[in-house]
Amino acid sequence: MNTAVATKQNAELSTDVLDDILEFAGEGTSFSADEMQVPFVRALQALSPQLGKKKPEYIEGAEQGDLFNTVTGEVWKGDDGVTIIPCYQTTKYLEFVPRDQGGGFRGEIDPTDPILQRTSRVGSKEVLPTGNELVKSDQHFCLVLGEDGAFQPAVIDMKSTQLKVSRRWKTQIAMQKIKHPKTGAMITPPLFATMWKITTVEESNDQGTWFTPSVEKVGLVQSRDLMLEAKTFRDSVAAGELKAAPEGAVPPATSVQQDDDIPF
Repeated sequence: MNTAVATKQNAELSTDVLDDILEFAGEGTSFSADEMQVPFVRALQALSPQLGKKKPEYIEGAEQGDLFNTVTGEVWKGDDGVTIIPCYQTTKYLEFVPRDQGGGFRGEIDPTDPILQRTSRVGSKEVLPTGNELVKSDQHFCLVLGEDGAFQPAVIDMKSTQLKVSRRWKTQIAMQKIKHPKTGAMITPPLFATMWKITTVEESNDQGTWFTPSVEKVGLVQSRDLMLEAKTFRDSVAAGELKAAPEGAVPPATSVQQDDDIPF
């Protein structure tokens, strides 16, 4: 929806204004990497405040099962999905205070921290010796592609029962092969040269119904410029120059604590 408005506005620009925009492209937009937050793209659930008309987070026209951007509020219909280029993947271990004790994000735990080996299973949750909850999250840094050829960075994070989707996706990525035109050898294309479609599917058990992401292969990136943009984004994330928006900076109901409302 935002893209459509931007496209219409661009079409109405005079030649002189467009020439000036092109001449001064980028001026005043170089901000510190510490101030830049890569938003999340997540599925809306039945209890998401973005669906409550009286809630400040409300997004008009959004429905459960849709995908949405946690920073811009842009929405994509769950059945139609959105095409993405995966650029970088990392696994985070996140600590949360249980909701019945007030809730709240307590930070990340280093993957080498021995405390991770001392968790106990309580129902569907992993509990740390402190009593706080441990949540494992696969974070996929991607470029989200618009129908007009524009793109935006985002993180698709998968946790809890969604981890099985992440594992399957990573397996599909690793299994891709193309033939080298000169040697005939079968090679694996780089991550940032592949395109995938993210949609949502409905799951349920005896406790309720929720929506999880589904991943479908689209093919290889056809534009060299776009692939190089994806590589640049990958390099920035790998170097620590760009990071996902901190859980504490994301509106509370879009944080990982929202998973408490999903009956795993």
